[in-house]
Amino acid sequence: MKNKKIIDGVKITPLKQIIDERGKVMLMMRNDDRVYKKFGEIYFSCTHPGVVKAWHMHKRMTLNYAIISGQLKIVLYDSRKKSPTKGLLQEIYMSTENYFLLSVPPLIWNGFKGIGTKTSIIANCSDIPHDPDEMIRISPNSKKIPYKWELKHR
Repeated sequence: MKNKKIIDGVKITPLKQIIDERGKVMLMMRNDDRVYKKFGEIYFSCTHPGVVKAWHMHKRMTLNYAIISGQLKIVLYDSRKKSPTKGLLQEIYMSTENYFLLSVPPLIWNGFKGIGTKTSIIANCSDIPHDPDEMIRISPNSKKIPYKWELKHR
């Protein structure tokens, strides 16, 4: 995780990996976890290196992301009018070495970029099934969100 400031309602929960000589088990979510609401669906999104999948915002869905392969930069933007973190951008780096559950509440813009050298796979265990009518999409280069997806030089 990169950013110290967290958008109001976003939760980062460390996840356990059980590793032995045979491989590993990567735990993601249980129905008795603090962040679990209800089951909607699970899907996997694959992102090639350098590809940006942004921006989208769900009106009702809570996202619960865990990366199962590769590396992604997740970017969140809070445009909610009454939020204490309105206008805050948050960059979060996810990988299997930095393994956690990222819970994103409704009405937060989000997107991600494949980083590293291989295709990344992120799982989402959402609290409602996908419904295209409850999601809003805008261009990755939209002026509505003050963010540029190019490589950052530190």
